[in-house]
Amino acid sequence: MQSCESSGDSADDPLSCGLRRRGQPRVVVIGAGLAGLAAAKALLEQGFTDVTVLEASSRIGGRVQSVKLGHATFELGATWIHGSHGNPVYHLAEANGLLEKTTDGERSVGRISLYSKNGVACYLTDHGRRIPKDVVEEFSDLYNEVYNLTQEFFRHDKPVNAESQNSVGVFTREEVRNRIRDDPDDPEATKRLKLAMIQQYLKVESCESSSHSIDDVSLSAFGEWTEIPGAHHVIPSGFMRVVELLAEGIPAHVIQLGKPVRCIHWDQASARPRGPEIEPRGEGDHNHDTGEGSQGGEEPRGRRRDEDERWPVLVECEDCEVIPADHVIVTVSLGVLKRQYTSFFRPGLPTEKVAAIHRLGIGTTDKIFLEFEEPFWGPECNSLQFVWEDEAESRTLTYPPELWYRKICGFDVLYPPERYGHVLSGWICGEEALVMERCDDEAVAEICTEMLRQFTGNPNIPKPRRILRSAWGSNPYFRGSYSYTQVGSSGADVEKLAKPLPYAESSKTAHGSSTKQQAGHLLSSKCPEQSLDPNRGPIKPMQVLFSGEATHRKYYSTTHGALLSGQREAARLIEMYRDLFQQGT
Repeated sequence: MQSCESSGDSADDPLSCGLRRRGQPRVVVIGAGLAGLAAAKALLEQGFTDVTVLEASSRIGGRVQSVKLGHATFELGATWIHGSHGNPVYHLAEANGLLEKTTDGERSVGRISLYSKNGVACYLTDHGRRIPKDVVEEFSDLYNEVYNLTQEFFRHDKPVNAESQNSVGVFTREEVRNRIRDDPDDPEATKRLKLAMIQQYLKVESCESSSHSIDDVSLSAFGEWTEIPGAHHVIPSGFMRVVELLAEGIPAHVIQLGKPVRCIHWDQASARPRGPEIEPRGEGDHNHDTGEGSQGGEEPRGRRRDEDERWPVLVECEDCEVIPADHVIVTVSLGVLKRQYTSFFRPGLPTEKVAAIHRLGIGTTDKIFLEFEEPFWGPECNSLQFVWEDEAESRTLTYPPELWYRKICGFDVLYPPERYGHVLSGWICGEEALVMERCDDEAVAEICTEMLRQFTGNPNIPKPRRILRSAWGSNPYFRGSYSYTQVGSSGADVEKLAKPLPYAESSKTAHGSSTKQQAGHLLSSKCPEQSLDPNRGPIKPMQVLFSGEATHRKYYSTTHGALLSGQREAARLIEMYRDLFQQGT
């Protein structure tokens, strides 16, 4: 039987022991996405030298994934820098020249971002008709008026009526529907078209929120998400350049790829772990995320030396290596937490944190890139939006598996063609996106081509020469694209998700000593020669910290929210050890 090993401090490792004597805490960061890299970079810049980043996959970047095909770069994940004023991602990109080739058309100020603000959106029906521009504009103005109302419930503390079911989608659909029906000037045919457009707009909203359906998004909490002022920017060289800039200041040995974590054993110094012991091995690289087949319920196997029992946290990896640490920053996605929280933490998470994980939402938004030899769309067209005329009376955004393609809201035209070629980017979300992920490329390309022929009324559209698509929902290291406030949740749940473990009483720990006092005790007890009675030692503060976009109350779902959350958790530790580091200088 394979035995787990611990890469703790060895008595014959003078460098490791020297670091411990000088008061260097060991921090393990789980995940090498924007949150994890930002946390590690901030710690290293402030003098922390014992930092390890564990990444489950074979690459850094997390939900940022830029793919180079020919001379063009396509974004399977994050695409836009949302807002510029005070946005750390924007300032990082701008300061390093990443936006120099961004065209005016790629600086969109619209709420729903396209790849270009140039041209017009072409709204097409499944009968091969283009909806007149004036009808589209009238509907868009009406829809945006109602959308603005959805923000007021949170911002002005307005009561939510029972009819809305506290749902953004239900409220929006019924309010727009009633206004269309009450309009005395529109003929019935125009009203039917506008009623059908409601579903198309709500599909776009569902993709924007990364929910299965915008019906699942909380109306009372919707307005808390905060938009940073300024334009949305595309990075021509790829969003991965931002990731690479963050990683530049991190030594290569700090980041370990292909290192999924099975279980985080925390509070080890306060409660002696039961089960077999673990054999330590020498100092080494350590690293992150969590994958399928986690068996956190099993006790680590092998022998445990007394010195390991003094570490507050033991990070058990899927390869059976056990890495002791003072602090662990967990940056895994909400989707991974939902799937694996019961096995990923020992002891289990507090009830209120588990409840927050359940209440908050995360869904899948996928892209489907289709490359054509020649464009079949006009030069003025920046997108093809699909409106199903038989959905005028529909009140659901859920489709049976065989009709998954109905959830595709449309295709954006990638611009400029000199950079991308003749490429369309389709959007699909929810359970239907998961069905799409299970199909092969040939089937998806065939279905998309048939849809394009049907909606444009052009039966001669050829199949694309190439297809590229994302699969965030079925990826075991993500289980979704990004988070949202689900019906029944609020910003308070985001705060609970972000709260470090173990919980403190205001600024004190459960034992009443301040975090800085406990940091001093933690440092003084860490050399292998010293001992700590686990029955008398205080609870170590901030053993497990949480970051990632889902933990930012105002900026969840964004890259800047992820980056800021990583910096936030690093700042907790920097503040905790500030006085001790200053004493050593």
